[in-house]
Amino acid sequence: MPARSLLAAVALLAAVFLAAPAAIASPNDLTIVSRDESLQRAMQSAYVQPFTAVTELPVQQQVWEGGIDALRTQAKSPSNDWTLLLVDPDELATGCGEGLFEKLDWSTIGGKDHYMPQAVSDCGLGAVIANLVLAWDRDKFPVTPSWSDFWDVAKYPGKRGLRKGVRGNLEIALLADGVAPGDVYKTLASSDGVDRAFRKLDQLKPYIVWWGLDAEAAHILASGDVLMTSAPSGQIATSGLAEHRNFGLQFAGSLYEVQSWAIMKGSPALRSAQQFLYFTGLPAIEVRLLHASGDSGLAKGVNDGLAPELLAMAPGNPANLSGALRSDAGFWHDNLGKLRQRFDGWLQH
Repeated sequence: MPARSLLAAVALLAAVFLAAPAAIASPNDLTIVSRDESLQRAMQSAYVQPFTAVTELPVQQQVWEGGIDALRTQAKSPSNDWTLLLVDPDELATGCGEGLFEKLDWSTIGGKDHYMPQAVSDCGLGAVIANLVLAWDRDKFPVTPSWSDFWDVAKYPGKRGLRKGVRGNLEIALLADGVAPGDVYKTLASSDGVDRAFRKLDQLKPYIVWWGLDAEAAHILASGDVLMTSAPSGQIATSGLAEHRNFGLQFAGSLYEVQSWAIMKGSPALRSAQQFLYFTGLPAIEVRLLHASGDSGLAKGVNDGLAPELLAMAPGNPANLSGALRSDAGFWHDNLGKLRQRFDGWLQH
């Protein structure tokens, strides 16, 4: 069946399910809160527009910067209008444990078997696989680099881009130093392992161009300010397509985490949120997000039938995941504070 016909058929199927009236919510109460403006724009075109076209339910979108303290404050606010919230693994675990999120009724959103195992938890439905990769411009650097090459400024002269923060950079430094992916967090569990990661960062420090927002990573690569950079895979993929640039993505040794949808506890728009999750979990709908943002959803079958060039850039492609390291949310929950303090001090010297 052609892709357009398939999408129409799936949308029709969704419409049958979504035609059921909301049991509790006013449609105007459905507010979706995502992580950044670029993802918000992608979700607007990939998810919100087709959802409202099928259901005639209006959706409001907001952006938040993340953080459990911000989540707690919002949950206590008498004017809290958040319904669906995109959260990282630590926010999901903490918020679920503190009762800030609804426990999901999986029967209303397609069932657990509809999704990859990484997508399923008590309070969260996996929304996107966010992957931090090594990115480079193939026209300027024709080989496929590793993190070891990233550190080798003698062999491959030029600046390097890294996200300005401790999380992710310690893992990358250890991978560049020869630590096997499966041993990265075992190594970081000791003070000697942390020292090893910082010593490796010392070697590269004079050559680093720091970036903060996702778009900055694509900018410093496109401008030639850096030869290579760590970067969100989706940002580089979509920037490359939009600007007709020959950017490469190295998924071997990349770091990924699953960002999940969570429903705010007590939201009057619970039924509308369930409808939205059911609709956007359909593979033919989820693939729209890959086209719009370069980010993968977690419904089973979302990679089926993708064109080879699209499959190659999909973070959820099993071939790409097989060489990636999943960020350890538990480790960072326990250690982020002290390691961030050390990293900030390291930056100043």
